[in-house]
Formats: sequence, structure tokens, C-alpha cells
Amino acid sequence: MKTRILLTTTSYQDIPGPHHQMLEDSGFEIIRERGPLSEERMIELVGDIDGMICGDDAITSKVIDAALPRLKVISKYGIGLDKIDTGYVEEKGIPLTFCPGVNHTTVAEHTFGLMLSLFRHIVEEANYTRSGSWTRLSGHEIMGKTIGIVGLGRIGREVAIRAKAFGLSVVGYDIYWPEEFANELGIKRVDSIAEVFKEAEILSLHTNLTDETENMVCAESIATMKDGVVILNCARGELVNTQDMAAALESGKVGGYGADVLDVEPPPVDHILLSAPNCVITPHIGSRTHESVQRQAGMATRNLLNFFAGKPAEAQANKAPWPNA
Repeated sequence: MKTRILLTTTSYQDIPGPHHQMLEDSGFEIIRERGPLSEERMIELVGDIDGMICGDDAITSKVIDAALPRLKVISKYGIGLDKIDTGYVEEKGIPLTFCPGVNHTTVAEHTFGLMLSLFRHIVEEANYTRSGSWTRLSGHEIMGKTIGIVGLGRIGREVAIRAKAFGLSVVGYDIYWPEEFANELGIKRVDSIAEVFKEAEILSLHTNLTDETENMVCAESIATMKDGVVILNCARGELVNTQDMAAALESGKVGGYGADVLDVEPPPVDHILLSAPNCVITPHIGSRTHESVQRQAGMATRNLLNFFAGKPAEAQANKAPWPNA
């Protein structure tokens, strides 16, 4: 029986690179879908596949049950595992691989793109000019301001490096504090996320989505922030309470919100943040550059192929048994 692989991530499919030939040379049968897919659609597809290269598709316990006993491995394209029921995957003994260390530069650059867009009204001004209006708004410098970074993993550290280059003061919080890195760059350590919220003039979110971090930016926490704070989110939309953010933008308590992620993706046309003032939303493209996609797709493909060849994964996210380990 021919090995069948479900491929759902769109950036993998859309961006040219050696990953396509690598997958083609495997001889596997590839089922291509345009994700992210819902639980219902995943259940329809997974009953007769041996492996998957997935993006932000809903991989719930029901999806796993529908995929067994045939499913052998899940290769996550990217690093975020919050759409996957990781505990159930491990309980069922299915190896789960992922791709750390491949998109931190790209996402950090996108974070700064959103920041500069808000401070200098770039999107708004470009739209005025395109429409034939020579409307000149006054922006603000970012130099000398304090950026608070929640999460100093690979992406958060790259943001900190760029922040220093732009003349920003940096405060940060992470459970696993990078002592040597922070000392070298002069990053101020605070003891809680709440303290970051209080000190930041620019707040940049780079933490995982968990039960503890969901809706961490809400009416209650926004009330503790500086008036006019600019908030950047290139992590997960659910870190921010959508309704509370819209209200804070309307009141001016939040001076701007730049996000590459939303609580619903793709959003409905009437999503409240799409019409909110001083709000720039991009369609989850923070890691979607040719360079980053080729790194991620290559790693995700190698992880998958290594499983079927009995070779070690480049990065495994759980302790499920690996063949010939």
C-alpha cells in the first residue's frame, strides 16, 4: 500500500523551493488541501493517511481518533502547537515533530514593520495618496521609547536586538530568562507580565498561547497600561480579547494595535478589528517570506521523511516512540 501524506499548509505549497522536489522524490501519494482546516474537514480527510504536514489546522482528539490506526506521524510546519491536542497525540503514541529556529528573523522584521506602520501612519498615508489625496499626517518617532517584550524566546530576542538598534529601551519578561543575552543587550528584567504592561510604551507579544496567556490583554490589563500604548501581536490572536481591544482603540487608551494574527482566521468581513481606528492587521504572514518558508518547509519535510526512513527527527515535540530509535 502506498504511503499517503496530507499536506495542508498553504505557504509550503505557494512558495517555490527545494522542499517540493524533496517531497516529490519520496514517492509518497500527496493529498493537498488549503488550510487551516476545521475539525470537521480534518475528520473527513484523515481516515486513510499515514502522515501529515500540517499548519494551523484543528488537530483535536476527534481528529486523531478518526486518523487511527493508520496515522503514524504528524509533522508540524512551524513552531506553534496550540491547535494540536498534544497530550492526546502523545497518549496515542504518535510522534509529533516541529520546526523551531526557522522563522525568528522573519517574524521580528514583520513586528517592526507593524510598529513603524502605526507610528508613521504608513498604511493610512499610502491609501490617501493612492486615492489622489495629498493628506499629510504627523507621526511619532520610536527612538527613546520603552518597548516591553513578553516572551524572550528566539523571536522575542530578535525583536530586542532590533529595538536596541532603533534606540529603544527594552524591558522584558520570560519564565526562562536569557541572562547572558539580556546582560549583553542591557535588557531590564521584570518579575511579571503585569510589570511589563505597566512600563511599556510599546508592548510586543511573543509568548505561547496557553490557558494562562489567553486573553492576557483585556480590559483589566489594558487599564494598567500607559495611555496611548501601542500593542503588537505576532504570536496568537487569542492572547488579546478582541472586544476589549476594539473598545480601547476607540477610546484612545490604546494608541495603536498592529497584529498579524486574529482570534478567527480568516476573519469574517465584519470582524470588529478590521474597522477599528489605528489598527493594522495583516493575514498571518509574519513568517511568510521566501527564505523562511523554504527553511520551515525543508525542516518539516525532512522530519516527515526521516520518520519513514527510521532516521532521527531534527526536532521532535513529544516523547512518542520513534522508529529505530
